[in-house]
Amino acid sequence: MAKEKWVLDAAHSSVDFSVKHMMISKVKGTFHTFDATIEADPTDLTTANIDFVVDLASIDTRNQDRDGHLKSADFFDVEKYPKLTFSSTKIVKTRDNEYDVTGDLTIHGVTRSETFKVELVGLSKNPMTGAETAGFSVSGQINRSNYGLTWNAALETGGVLVGNEVNISLELEATKG
Repeated sequence: MAKEKWVLDAAHSSVDFSVKHMMISKVKGTFHTFDATIEADPTDLTTANIDFVVDLASIDTRNQDRDGHLKSADFFDVEKYPKLTFSSTKIVKTRDNEYDVTGDLTIHGVTRSETFKVELVGLSKNPMTGAETAGFSVSGQINRSNYGLTWNAALETGGVLVGNEVNISLELEATKG
């Protein structure tokens, strides 16, 4: 299969994260607004071009006060830095249908190289539209302090309120088009 353009189906995709809270549990969240530009042969992602954009103001942790704090200058500062972006720079096949996708991740005005695990979950023809559709699972972890997201509070019992390691999980569906 040749490299072709794929259109992200946001209605069948998700961008989720989790981070330790108070050293004892994890807070989970999602971003509701995101998009991608994908040029790929889904059966061989090693030559793909992937650009991903997340609207940081669309954050949802199921707590309005926390979401407001995350949008503030203490964290994302969405007034100044409204988007998170990722642009692939290197893709290595690690196993059948599994890849390490490295790229430039920009958050809060800081760009760093990060690598994410990507699995081609499958290819199918959409019965409603007849379009060829691909499904991908993406996972990885970043250190938020590497992006200048360093706000925290010390706990009486030791440790800090917010962990540095952020787990990222995406489920993506894209249609050839």
